[in-house]
Amino acid sequence: MLFTYDTELTLRAAAVLVNSDRVDGEQLGDLAALDQYLNEFGWTGRRDRNDAELDAVHQLRTRIGDIWDVADDEEATVQRVNALLGETKASPWLTRHVENPDWHLHLGAADDPLWQRMGAEIAMALADLIRGGELRRLKICAAPDCTAVLTDLSRNRSRIFCDTGNCGNRQHVAAYRQRQREEE
Repeated sequence: MLFTYDTELTLRAAAVLVNSDRVDGEQLGDLAALDQYLNEFGWTGRRDRNDAELDAVHQLRTRIGDIWDVADDEEATVQRVNALLGETKASPWLTRHVENPDWHLHLGAADDPLWQRMGAEIAMALADLIRGGELRRLKICAAPDCTAVLTDLSRNRSRIFCDTGNCGNRQHVAAYRQRQREEE
């Protein structure tokens, strides 16, 4: 493990959030889809379950996507992460849950708005990445027809394709077929 469990989980959750409108259309279009996403990644605390909350998460998704889009520029990334930490009023505290007995950080009160808690935790996970000199782990899929994001948590930072559209397999098959044509 490169980072703590909660940092890795939050980085994965952030990538899925960003990709929820970059691949196959809008995937967080209603409250049921939002609930499914939140449950999948174990987001706890207050949920208003209304359109305003869904809109706020969509706005957060755009901001997180903007961070990925500038990840090759450390100063621009740091500026955006710091802005998000400030706007979410991140206030770290240690906690653990019955379903996850390991200590981990929460960065907002359980009754803070959902977007604020999510934004603070995602910003802190990104800050961990930056502090560790690992910003290059934030990537855009290398497939020419894909704009999905990924967090490369592989040991040697070699991952270049996302998990969302079978991109790696499609690219490998295309390269194989090209080699076969060239050998004929």
